[in-house]
Amino acid sequence: MWGFFFASFIFLNVRRLTDGYTNKFVYLLLLPPFNLTSDAIATLNTLQVYAAALKELRSKCHLQLKTMRGFLERAGLTVDELDRLNIIHVTGTKGKGSTCAFTEQILRNCGFRTGFFSSPHLVQVTERIRINGQPIGKELFTKYFWQIYRRLDETKDANGGTMPTYFGILTILAFHIFLQEKVDLAVIEVGIGGAYDNTNIIRRPWVCGISFLDIDHTDILGDTIEKIAWHKAGIFKPGVPAFTIRQPEGAMPVLEQRAKEIGCPLWMCPQLEDYQAECKPLHLGLAGQHQRSNASLALQLSHTWLQMRGLPGWATAFTPSPMMVKGLADTEWPGRSQTLKRGAVTYFLDGAHTLHSIQACAQWFRETAAEHERNASGPVARVLLFNVTGERDAAAFLKLLVPCHFDFAVFCPCIAEVVCVGVFQEKKFDMSVEEMLSRCLDNERIWRLHNHQDDNRDNLLLIEDSLPRLPENRGDTLVFPCIFSALQWITHGRNSVLSDQAKTTLPVKPSVTAKAASLREASDIQVLITGSLYLVGGALKYLDPASSK
Repeated sequence: MWGFFFASFIFLNVRRLTDGYTNKFVYLLLLPPFNLTSDAIATLNTLQVYAAALKELRSKCHLQLKTMRGFLERAGLTVDELDRLNIIHVTGTKGKGSTCAFTEQILRNCGFRTGFFSSPHLVQVTERIRINGQPIGKELFTKYFWQIYRRLDETKDANGGTMPTYFGILTILAFHIFLQEKVDLAVIEVGIGGAYDNTNIIRRPWVCGISFLDIDHTDILGDTIEKIAWHKAGIFKPGVPAFTIRQPEGAMPVLEQRAKEIGCPLWMCPQLEDYQAECKPLHLGLAGQHQRSNASLALQLSHTWLQMRGLPGWATAFTPSPMMVKGLADTEWPGRSQTLKRGAVTYFLDGAHTLHSIQACAQWFRETAAEHERNASGPVARVLLFNVTGERDAAAFLKLLVPCHFDFAVFCPCIAEVVCVGVFQEKKFDMSVEEMLSRCLDNERIWRLHNHQDDNRDNLLLIEDSLPRLPENRGDTLVFPCIFSALQWITHGRNSVLSDQAKTTLPVKPSVTAKAASLREASDIQVLITGSLYLVGGALKYLDPASSK
């Protein structure tokens, strides 16, 4: 339950939390962070759904599309207008964002003006709404947001004071922007599920896709793959072609049955190798074997869209055009199997947060890190930076990462940084900073048990004279109270990007600084950051400062 709640809270300004801690510290929460100062963002954030209200909303999810239609009309749009958007609609548990990114890039390479709506964002909310591959500009975002928000606000009293949720208004905003900016097509990624997702207000997509299905958001979608498949297949529309990839046992029969009931022609995508019989091997801009099925799905979605525009019929077997091949190679999707080289430090970022995606992440990291090691001039140190949100099984995730052979495992919450400030009172949240840190300590203990390390002691949050005192850490695992302090310790001055960012951070204990000796001696440091898109987004804020501008 917390996962959905955690994902929904995004804060614009510095947030000061005092739950159980001295009141001289500020915690900058990254869920994820913003660098926008517009009043539009502050107003948007008022539409966050708190946990108590969220529970009530979930119990009425079957009414969501009816409610969404009402909000759409109040915003000055109609479902008929959405039919003009030439939509490609994509759902799934794992890989739907990557599939959308491949599809958008392919069709943009073919010369079309594209719109792309995705979630969540890593650093700034404008990432969710893209025109021709670029996040919507701040000025345009603000302009269009106020157009939509004011219409909704003016009709609020006549409609029982109701307003859309954060995701709901962003969905309406994306539709509005794509219509106003006259895109040739819009690639729309489902938020959660499919049948009752806000994006499913779409009546007439041109083609639909379902990426890999996995167990996630069980409090909303159910706790079996069959229940989840039922929700995902809810985006099928009568007569609209749909494609999927090989699915876990139990999922495919549900998809086929739903397709039959709805009257939707459903095809299974071929393996990516099957496209190579008549063309050279395909190169993907996104790393990892798991991206190959996403690329195949994207080829089918884009090919079908192109054929439906100009040629009758469609087929699963075809030879990708040069523009399609180039589109696959040109695709970028930050935070997913992403590698960043910063001097002697190489960061491997993947927001994997399901069992299968962590498994794929571990395989990608082992293969890619090994390639980097072959070019190293001396000893290489490996560091894991990890966090999970919600009720996800951290123990199962960490067990899959053990074979990566990390020299250090570092844990921190999705909190940007801790700095010294004056007293400030903040409202309470369902999960306090203390609880977030407690989870990190639990994860650290789990890691030690997986690695058969002695765990007959508690551990210390590694900031000097700051947080509640706990016995000293003596292992190769460390827990930090924020992302920035964790990154600083890991790199220990060897990343100029981090060193150049002037931050007033709390001093790390000397005994903890001493533990970094092996990192200082290594010729290269490899850092895998995974377990949460919010952790990855928080790290990118510092590792790629341009993403915050």
